[in-house]
Amino acid sequence: MSKRDLYEVLNVSRTADQETIKKAFRKLALEHHPDRNPGNKGAEAKFREATSAYEILSDADKRAAYDRHGMSAFENGGRGHQSQGFGQGTDFSSIFEEMFRDMTGGSSQGPQSQNSRGSDIKHDLEIPLEHIFKESRPEISLRTLVTCDTCDGSGQTDKSAAETCHHCYGSGRQRFQQGFFMMERTCSSCQGTGALIQNPCTSCKGQGRLTKTKKISINIPAGIEEGTRLRVRGEGEAGLRGGPAGDLYVFISILPHPFFEREGANLFCTVPLPMTKAALGDKIDVPTIEGGKATITVPEGTQSGQQLRLKGKGMPILQRSSRGDLIVEIIVETPQNLTKKQKDILRDFDAQSKTKKVSPQSQSFLEKMKRLWA
Repeated sequence: MSKRDLYEVLNVSRTADQETIKKAFRKLALEHHPDRNPGNKGAEAKFREATSAYEILSDADKRAAYDRHGMSAFENGGRGHQSQGFGQGTDFSSIFEEMFRDMTGGSSQGPQSQNSRGSDIKHDLEIPLEHIFKESRPEISLRTLVTCDTCDGSGQTDKSAAETCHHCYGSGRQRFQQGFFMMERTCSSCQGTGALIQNPCTSCKGQGRLTKTKKISINIPAGIEEGTRLRVRGEGEAGLRGGPAGDLYVFISILPHPFFEREGANLFCTVPLPMTKAALGDKIDVPTIEGGKATITVPEGTQSGQQLRLKGKGMPILQRSSRGDLIVEIIVETPQNLTKKQKDILRDFDAQSKTKKVSPQSQSFLEKMKRLWA
């Protein structure tokens, strides 16, 4: 039992009427109820303290005894104890009903159906890289629970034949009290729908839904990233007996491209280039993600691994008008399958190169090696 003044516990004056006391307790009970504060021992203690205070102050005889003698009236031998035992005479049912209507979003206007919401669905969608260059709407097929066309989801042949569940009185929930705590669970008789089916639909066997294949168009924004999750409301499984449908969650996976690699909004590609073109410089055409081509200038003396950048030729940036870049990496190709004449030309070229420093990196490396050996 609380050692504090009971009026102070409920935060009301000593002259407060019963309605004010009830409202004060209801506010505190809602705030500190264990269901709203799982694992919070402090909230549980405040809930018990408020409940004990309300049990006394809501009863006229107990309140009068408390006003005259304080908590001593309820100790063994106390005069207030003779009127009736502690824990008796206080009806918590109406106030707990009001609390749970607030906590669960229910209406106070009598019994109502709480039809079960359908489950959410997860779907993995693979998309080619070039298909996300622009916004697209691919169509997917899903095998899932859909609303029964025969009964329009009601689960019964005659909509007027359903009767309110006599176990939960149409709420779809069963409540029971354990000590100070009011517990709640789905009604086992109506599976949470609040109604009992008298004449089940022959197509769906009273479920209001059946398994079919349906097609859905998914809006894919341009520039979407790998692993993005898209939520499509109401396209999950249909609810039980007309309950709301769940949602569809689409997880995006982007297929590898034969030419491009993506890094954020930038695209990378590797272009092999003959040794002569790398040495002399040239202009080459490279493909672009939108299906066209772009011309890029290869500077004279380009080395293998050198990167050339084409501004604004990469992927679109999600929800923006700008684009990333296309980065071209040059791989200088060494000639193969040479003829005798080509080999003679290269030997002559090599002989002349030793005096003109046409290969500065190679010559620098040889000079370092000579100093090391010396």
